[in-house]
Amino acid sequence: MRILVTGGAGFMGSEFIRQAIGKDYEIILLDKLTYAADLKRIEEVEKDIIFYKADINNREFADHIFKKEKPRVVVHWAAESHVDRSIMDASPFIDTNVRGTQVLLDVARDYEIEKFINISTDEVYGELGTEGQFFEVSPLKPNSPYAVSKTSADMLGRAYFRTYGLPVITVRPSNNYGPWQYPEKLIPVVILKAMDNKPVPVYARGENVREWLYVSDCADAVFQIIDRGKAGEIYNIGSGQERKNIDTVKTILKILDKSEDLIEFVKDRPGHDYRYSLNIDKIKGELSWQAGIKFQEGIEKTVKWYVSNIDWVEKKVNYLKSLWEKVYVKT
Repeated sequence: MRILVTGGAGFMGSEFIRQAIGKDYEIILLDKLTYAADLKRIEEVEKDIIFYKADINNREFADHIFKKEKPRVVVHWAAESHVDRSIMDASPFIDTNVRGTQVLLDVARDYEIEKFINISTDEVYGELGTEGQFFEVSPLKPNSPYAVSKTSADMLGRAYFRTYGLPVITVRPSNNYGPWQYPEKLIPVVILKAMDNKPVPVYARGENVREWLYVSDCADAVFQIIDRGKAGEIYNIGSGQERKNIDTVKTILKILDKSEDLIEFVKDRPGHDYRYSLNIDKIKGELSWQAGIKFQEGIEKTVKWYVSNIDWVEKKVNYLKSLWEKVYVKT
């Protein structure tokens, strides 16, 4: 099966590609190679894929790729994904996440695509209180510019299925973590700051709750959806493993044998969602999928990877120094 993977040089997309090669899929990779992308993530399998460096907003080039490569399935991972950046400037998120998705959907309509896997996020649902879960039929109430842009892309896919009959499947994963994640998200930031014995920034008092999904489990779920998912359906992908941010930070510090005195509480993010939690009865019941990596196992593997790959990470960190100074303002 020939699969076009957008954003395959990113954190989540590259994990999907590494697994895809092992499953003998033919992969066509489309990636703009923005700041968060890196072909080094797929260096071990790069010879086995067809790579195009291009912007998904480029309709003419997208049409060229579809015409030449004739993919049967599209897995659309490409996105601007960092909430803090969307608060600073929403424009790139609208351009890539909304307009880019529309371009891909339009081009896919012109070819006999068997499935278009539209990767969304749990953040489209908004936030929860201390109890309850999000189901696939829950109302969408996004609260950040990032979440709004992903909700727009999510709904575009749904509309193209309903209006044009394009076989779109919507996937809403919880927070992914693991090796190769760009060092601007919570877990890699904590690891790197702690390794350097620098203050570890935590928003407010760290009471916000996230559901953590190891990245290889997420990719595995997408393969199950490609194989057996139904066009027009929505599938939540969650782990059921919820943790307060402060507890996640303390776990990482303990693994690294660092003092909790490194924790530095900083001014909260505007519009910071309190809690996300996904109900996965649908994917578990229909596709027999559930996450296999427990958080303690996953976070230990993640920390070990960053320690072992500090050279790659430090090259990325240099770019982020100015961003940290802008975003993490002391209270």
